[in-house]
Amino acid sequence: MCGIAGIVNTKSSKSDPSRLRRMIATLAHRGPDATEVLGIGGTGFAHARLSIIDLAGGAQPMSIAGGTLWITFNGEIFNYVELREELIKKGHNFATRSDTEVILHLYQEEGEDCVQQLNGQWAFAIWDSTKKKLFVSRDRLGVRPLFYTATGDEFLFASEIKAIFAAADISRELDLEGLDQIFTFWVTLPPRTAFKQVSQLPPGHSLVLQDGRTRVYPYWRLNYSADHQPSEHDERRLTEDLLNTLLDATRIRLRSDVPVGAYLSGGLDSTIITALTHKLVGDRLRTFSVSFEAKEFDESEYQREASAFLHTQHSEVTCGYQDIANVFPDVVWHCEQPILRTAPAPMMLLAKLVRDSGFKVVLTGEGADEMLGGYDIFKETKIRQFWARYPNSKWRPLLLKRLYPYMDGIQRQSTAYLKTFFHINADESDGLFFSHVPRWDLTAKLKSFYSDAVRAETDESTALSRIEEQLPLEYSSWNKFTRAEYLEAKYLLPGYILSSQGDRMAMAHSVEGRYPFLDYRIVELAAKLPARVKMKVLNQKYILKQACNGLLPPSIIKRFKQPYRAPDGKSLIASELLMDTLCPTEIEKYGIFDSQRVSALVGKFKSDRLTSVKDNMALVGILSTQLLLQKFSSPAPAPAILMASSVVH
Repeated sequence: MCGIAGIVNTKSSKSDPSRLRRMIATLAHRGPDATEVLGIGGTGFAHARLSIIDLAGGAQPMSIAGGTLWITFNGEIFNYVELREELIKKGHNFATRSDTEVILHLYQEEGEDCVQQLNGQWAFAIWDSTKKKLFVSRDRLGVRPLFYTATGDEFLFASEIKAIFAAADISRELDLEGLDQIFTFWVTLPPRTAFKQVSQLPPGHSLVLQDGRTRVYPYWRLNYSADHQPSEHDERRLTEDLLNTLLDATRIRLRSDVPVGAYLSGGLDSTIITALTHKLVGDRLRTFSVSFEAKEFDESEYQREASAFLHTQHSEVTCGYQDIANVFPDVVWHCEQPILRTAPAPMMLLAKLVRDSGFKVVLTGEGADEMLGGYDIFKETKIRQFWARYPNSKWRPLLLKRLYPYMDGIQRQSTAYLKTFFHINADESDGLFFSHVPRWDLTAKLKSFYSDAVRAETDESTALSRIEEQLPLEYSSWNKFTRAEYLEAKYLLPGYILSSQGDRMAMAHSVEGRYPFLDYRIVELAAKLPARVKMKVLNQKYILKQACNGLLPPSIIKRFKQPYRAPDGKSLIASELLMDTLCPTEIEKYGIFDSQRVSALVGKFKSDRLTSVKDNMALVGILSTQLLLQKFSSPAPAPAILMASSVVH
């Protein structure tokens, strides 16, 4: 994994190396092994390298075709070996063993359609000097980030927003519509970001800049088949197909010239990836996990059981309340957007453990829940549908209490409250967003903390109308389970799971995450699976459990799903430094929130009164927004040391 940046000036014949150096210096954490800056006329590329494949020959920016094609690339192309062999047969000659060069030759052969053949995770930019054309692409599921802005005659892009701010004199003003989306969906809806003048390239999209015009278009999208009922024979075949494809997805993600480890959370997904990796590499596999001092969040018992069963060399980092508070400002700096949970913080500590142990690459289990029916929100949707058929039932609401045994707030509530909270009525059962309305309504309650000025500038209906505008035409024909899958995979997965909890936390310590469940072959296979084999009655990830029978300890397969969480308000409230960020003068300085309401919220936590899920989300969301404004509203100080770089004109 790496950091990339670039500037295209459509009116100038010369690039500015000092601005490129400033951009790439802000991304040193993404690529500590080498830094290069390159000017090709009015186009400039920069690259911070994390060396993983072809350590000696994979330096970037890289060129072929007599210097007419240049690339700066962040990511990995896992099928580069096969693609390279095919290209050699077509007459292409290679100077390196890197996957980067494969992209260039494939672009030379296929043009913009080259991305259709890539199996990997990427964000790259190619400058075609013959056509005076910039081609930018981001991987299908949005594992790797890519941001851009246009200012006058210039187009700037980078792996992170801070790099754009380092080189462009643009507003750092918070985008209130983007904030409102985060305070509804947890994420902004691409191409929007938390900042007014910066856009993100959506997952599965490419961008072309040519003749002063910018064109953004999708090259891939999630596409679900109509639901059907498979026979017992079909079910066995589908199970075998899933396991074989997942094994191959894991195999090609072990391609590396440095050691590869694995995250082991103690849940089904990471454990099966660890088991398949162990099958391929044997007992030399290193695994890493995070444990918690607070027992309600801790899964270390299962982590150690899985490690012992699979004979891995295991390491763990223990995370306490103060640990989360200490790193939280850095978490926000790397996330570059407000967050509503502290869960990214332990992932940053885990990445530090991995890096301190001498590893740059880890395999993880993300993606299984979204693609194979693993989230509680999918089960909740089925239960709510079941209850809505008989809304006066006394026992059906008890299923929801069984679903969330770890949520005291749910356990304490009456049936009447649960009926209102979960929107159990006939009028809403056919809504486009039936599965997500309870979650989004709960999150939207955080907007009660907005200042009067912000409330006047935002419209609660805008967020829902924006997401409705983006829905594919066939969405309305899908069943509620499939709609729920789509919303999770399309928005929460790239915008939060793979970003705030994934890429940003791992790359903060120069660690690359790889996700076998997000191999596009797995994703497309899963999209064709009927809902009943993903969740049989209320048995989540049924087909995955069938596939891994005998590979994992039975206790891991049978255990009640415990979603990954971390202590929120209790972690942050103990830090006086963080609480100073929420004092009335600081709140009023930026004008986003109402200082009296925020003070009342802080007082509730400090008095040790009972707090709700909403209270915890509000404290984290408000604090992270304030920290974001502190860190980004004015120019950041230049790094003390700019790494050596080269410039070619």
